[in-house]
Amino acid sequence: MDIREIKSIIEALLFTWGDPLSLEDIMDVIELDKKSLNEIITEMMDDFNFNRRGVQIIRVNDRYQLSTRPEHFEWIKKLCTPRVNKTLSGAALETLSIIAYKQPITKAEVEIIRGVKCDKALNTLIEKNLIREIGRLEKTGKPIIYGTTDDFLKCFGLPTLEALPILEVDNTEEIEEFDNTK
Repeated sequence: MDIREIKSIIEALLFTWGDPLSLEDIMDVIELDKKSLNEIITEMMDDFNFNRRGVQIIRVNDRYQLSTRPEHFEWIKKLCTPRVNKTLSGAALETLSIIAYKQPITKAEVEIIRGVKCDKALNTLIEKNLIREIGRLEKTGKPIIYGTTDDFLKCFGLPTLEALPILEVDNTEEIEEFDNTK
């Protein structure tokens, strides 16, 4: 199988799958080693970008997915009529940002930081698959701990959590106090 055929198959797999696809899943289908496959996908990503194609290959936590280009959003928006209101309230955005930066985190910890209850915001974020339960804390009551999902990364165009913008904080005493309560 030549390289052009391999690239064509990878593109077809990513298009068909729709969601992010792991390198291991692609390796199982194409039967190539990880290093070679990684090089081919990187080359495909460069080709898509160099030729300014309407779709691109994005990386989401070591998985790959076909995606439209963000700069085409206005054109795509004209085509699609939103069926569901996908905006988040200020409370939900605030809760989401706390979880993104402090995960794994419990509801009580989020409420300490926000200073208000966050049940509704948590439910909204779970319904929109932006956060998920990632386990339970080993202490009294075994509270649920939350973390972000791959959909969160996709929505915000982040390849990994390490790509989150660095926060400039001027109230380090409050943060240290919070971290000591954990």
